[in-house]
Amino acid sequence: MNTIISKLRRTVLRAMLVCLAFVAVDALAQTPSDDALYMKLGGQSGLVSLMDDFMARLVADPRMNPFFKDVDQKHLKEQLVAQFCEVSGGPCRRNGPDMKAAHSNFDIGKTDFNALVEVLQQSMDAKSIGFSTQNQLLAKLAPMHRDIVNVP
Repeated sequence: MNTIISKLRRTVLRAMLVCLAFVAVDALAQTPSDDALYMKLGGQSGLVSLMDDFMARLVADPRMNPFFKDVDQKHLKEQLVAQFCEVSGGPCRRNGPDMKAAHSNFDIGKTDFNALVEVLQQSMDAKSIGFSTQNQLLAKLAPMHRDIVNVP
């Protein structure tokens, strides 16, 4: 009986290892090049266009306007383009304070952060950025949440 159970365990283990190997090979085959997301976003010109739309929507949105009406919008847009370029695998590197320091003078809650993401999604929709690409970008940006949201 122990021999049968032992053989069964080995068979199950081998099957699991084979499955894991197939999953790993499949994942490697689907791993895009480092700049694939950047390219899907239209490269530098696509990001500039996206940020033009995004900044206009942020200022127009009553939930976001208090955060953005009195900032140097040209500078902020340049920083956002560089940040999105870097996050998406492009050649840019954002210079400036980290996210925690950059947002420390604002009282930003989860609702505010979620509203900003909603406005970003509206801009991406307006620029015909595909749903999958949007999700890839949002997944790259999501970890910043913990440094940006600073009030319960």
